[in-house]
Amino acid sequence: MKNYTDKVVVVTGAGSGMGRSYALELARRGAALALNDYDEAALTQTASQLPGGTRVLLGGYDVSDREDTYAFAEQVATELGNADVVINNAGIEGGGQPIWAADDADYTRTMSVNFYGVVHGTRAFLPQVVATRGAIVNVSSIFGLVGTPNCADYNASKFAVRGFTEALSAEMLHAGVSVHLVHPGGIATNIARRGESKAFNDRYLTTSPDDIARVVLDAIGTRRTRIVYGQSAGRTWFGARFLPQRLMARVIWREMAGAIDRSNYPAPSAR
Repeated sequence: MKNYTDKVVVVTGAGSGMGRSYALELARRGAALALNDYDEAALTQTASQLPGGTRVLLGGYDVSDREDTYAFAEQVATELGNADVVINNAGIEGGGQPIWAADDADYTRTMSVNFYGVVHGTRAFLPQVVATRGAIVNVSSIFGLVGTPNCADYNASKFAVRGFTEALSAEMLHAGVSVHLVHPGGIATNIARRGESKAFNDRYLTTSPDDIARVVLDAIGTRRTRIVYGQSAGRTWFGARFLPQRLMARVIWREMAGAIDRSNYPAPSAR
C-alpha cells in the first residue's frame, strides 16, 4: 500500500517485537491505529513511543478470547471508523518439548492464541475490511512451512494459519480484499521466553523486526500475497518446496539439534 495516511490499521500483539515495529512504522506513515496486546503495560509503552498526533485506540485483551475480540472490533468501528487493514500478528511460543513429552495444555494454549487468535481477528473485522476494500494480513511462520523438532504444537498452529489464510485468499478473490500471508524467519523478538529457548533465540532470532515491518507494509495491497522474510526464511521456503520430506527432516534435525532441549529424547538407535 503506497499511502497509509488516515487509514485505520489494526495490529494485534503490538506490545513488543514485530507488533510494535508495525505500529511505529504505520504511525510514521500517517495511519490511525487500533493496537492490541494481552500485556497492557507493554501496549501502553508502545503507545508512548508513537509520534504526537497519532490517532490510537488500545485494546488490552487476549486474542484467544472471541468475545473480547469482537467487542474491540465494534469499538474500532465506532471510535476510528471501519478498519482498512488488519494485521493478525499476536503469537506465543510452544511448549518446546517433543510430541510425547509435551503437556496437553501446551497444545491447547498455543492453538488458542496462534490459530484461533487469527480466526477471531479475521472474522471479527472482515465485514469492516470488505466495506473498505482493504486488507487482511495473517502472520504464520517459516515453521508453518516445515515441521521442526520440539515445535509440534507451534508448527500445528502456524500450518493452520497458513491453510486458513490460503482459503480466505480464494474466498476473497472477487471481493476487492487483499489477503496476505506472512512467514517470518528468525526475527529478533521476545517470543522465545523460556530459559531452554535461549540457545535457539541466540542462534536464529537475528533479523530486526523493523526490517520485516517495512517489507510487509510495502507489500500490502500488491500482488505479493505470500511474504517470506527473515533469518533462514529463503532456504526454508526452498527446502519445503523442492526437497523430499525425509531429506528435509534430516536437514532440519542437523540444523536444530544443538539448539533444542533433548533431555526427553530416547538414546539414539544403533542403526
